[in-house]
Amino acid sequence: MPRRGIRSWFTVRVTTALFTIPLWLDLTAVAVGAIQGAMFAARLTERRIDLLGVALIGVIVGLGGGILRDLLLNQRPAAISDNWYLPVATAAALLGMLLLRVFTKLNGLIIALDAVTIGLFGAIGTSKALAYGVPEVPAVFVGVISAVGGSILRDVALNLPIALMHVGSLYAIAATAGTVLLVVLVSLGVNVVVAAGLCVVVTTLTRLGSVRYGWSLPEQRALGSWRVWRRA
Repeated sequence: MPRRGIRSWFTVRVTTALFTIPLWLDLTAVAVGAIQGAMFAARLTERRIDLLGVALIGVIVGLGGGILRDLLLNQRPAAISDNWYLPVATAAALLGMLLLRVFTKLNGLIIALDAVTIGLFGAIGTSKALAYGVPEVPAVFVGVISAVGGSILRDVALNLPIALMHVGSLYAIAATAGTVLLVVLVSLGVNVVVAAGLCVVVTTLTRLGSVRYGWSLPEQRALGSWRVWRRA
C-alpha cells in the first residue's frame, strides 16, 4: 500500500465516493470519543481498573464506532489503514485520564462529550455510507451503529448494563433523528457539510435533552400495564 503524503492529514480519498471525508474530522471524533471513554472508565473507582485498562477503554470508545462502520461497509477499518488513528486515540485517552485527575466534578462534561461523540460518529458514518453509494435507509442504519457502537463496546468491556437499552438514554433515538435529518437534507441537495453539522447539533441536543428533562420511551412494563387496563 503506497505511503500517504502530507495530504492524508486533510482528506481521506474514497474511490467511488460522491464526496470526500476529511481525515481531521474523523480523527476529531476518535479523540473526543477516547477522552470520554477514558474519563468514564476512570470514574468507576469501585471496579479498580488500572491505568492500562482505562486507556484501553478510551481507545475502544474512540475507535469502536468507526470499526463497526467500516465493517458494515465492507471496507478495511480506517483504524488499521492509517498511522494516525491509534496514536490519536491513545493520546486522547491519556488526556481523558489527566482531566479526571485535575478536575473532580466532570460528570456534566462527560455527558456532553458523550452526546457530541454520538453526533460526530453518526454524521461521519452516514456520510461515508452515502459516499459509497449505500441507499438512504441502510445509510441511516450504518450511521446509528457507528454512533452507538463505541458505547456498546465500552459497556461490554466493563461488564456493565448496555446504556443504549436504559430508559431515558435515547442514544439510538438521538442518533436516528440526526442521521435521518442528514439523509433528507442531502437528498434535497443541501451541502453534505452543512447537513452533517446539523446532524451533530440535532443528535447532541436530543441526547442532552433526554438527560436534562428526562425524555424517554415508555418502559416495557408500562406498556404491559396499559394492555391490562385496556382489557379491563
